[in-house]
Amino acid sequence: LFLSLKLEKKTKGKLQKQICQVVLDHFEKQYTAELGDAWSSVRDALTSPRCWQHALLLNRFSAGRGLEGGLAERGWRPALTAALPCLPAAFRCYLSAAPRRFPSQKHRPGRLKEYYLLNAASLLPVLALEVKDGEDVLDLCAAPGGKSVAILQCACPGHFHCNEYDDLRSRWLEQTMESFIPDALMNLITVSKLDGRQIGDLRPEFYDKVLVDAPCSNDRSWLFSGDPQQAVLRLTRRKELSSLQLQLLRSAIKALRPGGTLVYSTCTLSKAENSDVINLILSSCRNMMPVDLSEMARGVSQEFTFLGGMQQHELLVLPQKGRAWGPMYVAKLKKISST
Repeated sequence: LFLSLKLEKKTKGKLQKQICQVVLDHFEKQYTAELGDAWSSVRDALTSPRCWQHALLLNRFSAGRGLEGGLAERGWRPALTAALPCLPAAFRCYLSAAPRRFPSQKHRPGRLKEYYLLNAASLLPVLALEVKDGEDVLDLCAAPGGKSVAILQCACPGHFHCNEYDDLRSRWLEQTMESFIPDALMNLITVSKLDGRQIGDLRPEFYDKVLVDAPCSNDRSWLFSGDPQQAVLRLTRRKELSSLQLQLLRSAIKALRPGGTLVYSTCTLSKAENSDVINLILSSCRNMMPVDLSEMARGVSQEFTFLGGMQQHELLVLPQKGRAWGPMYVAKLKKISST
């Protein structure tokens, strides 16, 4: 017992040392102003990695029922089982009440993985997109590929375009797709390395559904930046991200067919990269209309904590101890005309 407590104390100390004080101070000031009283419990969850939870998204192309039985025996339970209008029958996700991580599977060429480990909140943009069989779909900023894999658990698109501009992340995306998607389905998928800001001009009004999971100031990883100088540089450049996000969204809108749906998401709490970006789009693009997400929010409210006072077309998942999912911002828009 003494040894166990000693190791626990040592581990806790190590985790505490990893927190980047420069980033925490910055977040303390910004998020106290933006989130008010909610920031205190969010901060406690974000700065305590041992309370973080992981979800298992089962791969319908390989996962057998035996795996599901074993999960139940180990204390994992089906999640997102509410009668959501956007929940496909093949979509199977499991959560553990305890903050523990399931062992990851290694990439093995020619053999599909049975499950994808992820933050459960990252599934919300995919469910909001409501992809149907036969639709043409674009995942504009797709790496590392979790949301692309999740989209393919929901439906079989007519054509699925996964794009990632960064070369290293693009290779990661390709490996993810190879690990989860059978060769027969890969014929319907294009993986590209295009600048997402140019896709709208290259393929105008080509897609029924577009997901923009935008580059953002990733609050979880930034808090544990190992290099304080890199952290300061990131914080200095943080304001530039909203400009990039706006450019990506405008490109996505051009690429979207009239009547099509766009979902925008980030993994930051920052209002400048979330609500402010979407408000600018809605005020400047008269052909885009907000789509109500409140029904979906009610359907998953037993799993997630949402920030109150948001508009009906947006959600912000707040990490809390016991339901340490997020941060995840989701907004849903519809294109009503070409101009």
